[in-house]
Amino acid sequence: MSAAVLRQLRSYDRSVQLLLLNQFTINLGFYMLMPYLAQHLSGDLVLSAWVIGLILGVRNFSQQGMFLLGGTLADRFGYKPLIVAGCTLRTIGFAALGLVDSMPGLLAASAATGFAGALFNPAVRAYLARDSGERRVEAFALFNVFYQAGILAGPLIGLALTQVDFSLTCLVSAGVFAVLTVVQLRSLPQARGTDTGPRESVLHQWRTVVANRPFLYFAAAMTGSYVLSFQVYLALPLALRESAPPGIATTAATSILFAVSGLATISGQTRITAWCKERWSSRRSITAGLVLMGAAFLPMLVPAPAAGIGRLLGGTLPVVLSGLLLAVATMIVYPFEMDTIVTLAGNRLVATHYGLYNTICGIGITAGNLLTGVALDAARRAGLPALPWLFLTALGLACALAVRRLGYGTELPAADGAHAHPERQTR
Repeated sequence: MSAAVLRQLRSYDRSVQLLLLNQFTINLGFYMLMPYLAQHLSGDLVLSAWVIGLILGVRNFSQQGMFLLGGTLADRFGYKPLIVAGCTLRTIGFAALGLVDSMPGLLAASAATGFAGALFNPAVRAYLARDSGERRVEAFALFNVFYQAGILAGPLIGLALTQVDFSLTCLVSAGVFAVLTVVQLRSLPQARGTDTGPRESVLHQWRTVVANRPFLYFAAAMTGSYVLSFQVYLALPLALRESAPPGIATTAATSILFAVSGLATISGQTRITAWCKERWSSRRSITAGLVLMGAAFLPMLVPAPAAGIGRLLGGTLPVVLSGLLLAVATMIVYPFEMDTIVTLAGNRLVATHYGLYNTICGIGITAGNLLTGVALDAARRAGLPALPWLFLTALGLACALAVRRLGYGTELPAADGAHAHPERQTR
C-alpha cells in the first residue's frame, strides 16, 4: 500500500486502525479458501453439481438472510462481542470444510461460515462509523482499500496452499481467523451505538428501521448498484470465455480483469474520494458513480473480430476496460453510500440499519443476477449481443435517477452534504 494510505491510517484512533486491519485479514482468510471450494467439492469429493450448488447456496443464504439479526444483536450487546463471535464461528466453519466429507457436515460448515459473516459485517461497519466521527467518508474509503487488498492477496496464497492440499488451505484460513479472534479479544475496545435510552425489544428495533422510509427507498435504489458491480463475477467473465480464445488465454484474461479492478481500488480510492468530497455533496457523488456504473458496460458494445490476435484483443480489452470503469464507479459510490446510511439512520440503530441494508441488497443481487442470466441467454438465442449490456447500462441510469429523486422528493436529514461540505452545515 502507498505511503499516503499508511499515513492516513495512522491518523485515526487505534480502534479504527484495528478495524481496517481486521477487514484485510477477514478477506485474506475468506478469499484464501472460497475460490477453490467448488473445485474441491467436485474434484476431491466428487459431488454432483446440484449438491455443490446447495452447499454454496446455504452459505450465501445463511449470510444474506441473517444480516438483520446480526445487526440487531450488535446494537443490543455491543459491536465487539459480535465481531469476536463471528470470527470464532468462521474459524470453526473453515476448519470443518477441510476435515469433513459428509453432506450434512459440509452443509453445517457452510452455514456456519455464512452466519459468521452476518454476525461481524454490520458490527464492523457500525463500529467504524462510530469511531471515525466526522471523517466517516474517508474512513470508509480506507476500508475499501483494505477490503480489496485482502481480495487480491487471499487467492494467491490459497492457490499455493491448494496445490499442496485443500485441507491445508482450510486449516491455514481457519488459523488466520483464530489469530484474528485472539487479537480482537485482547486489543479491540468495547463499543456500542450512540443510543442511550432504555433497551428496546427486538421487534421494536425492527419496526423502527422498517418505518424509516427514506432509508428503505435508498436501499431499494442502491440495490441495482450491487447487481452492476457483481457482473465482474458473472457477465464479464462469461463474455471473456465467449469472445477470447479458449484455454490459458481466457484464464489469464480473467485474472487480469480481477487484478486491474483490485489494484485500481488500492491505488486510487483515497484520491478519488478526496476529489469528490472537495467538489460534490454525498448525493451528487453517489449519483455520478451510478451513472458511471451503467456507462461501464458500453465498451462491451464494441464487436470483437472473429479470429486471430484481433479476437484476443477485441475480446479482452473491452471487458478489462468495463471492469476498470466499474472499479472507479464503486470507488466514487461506496464511501458516500456507507456514510449516507448512518445519516438516514439518524445515528441510531446503525448496525441494524446496515444489516437490513445488506439483506435487501443481497436479495436484489440474486434477482438481478437471474435477470442478467436470462438476458444473456436471450441475447445469445436471438443474435442480439448488445441486449444484456444495454440492460445493465439502463439499470445504472435508473438507479442514478432514483437516488437523485431521493435528494429532491423525499425528506432527508439536513446532513446530506454535511460531511462532504462542512461549510454548508448551516444552510
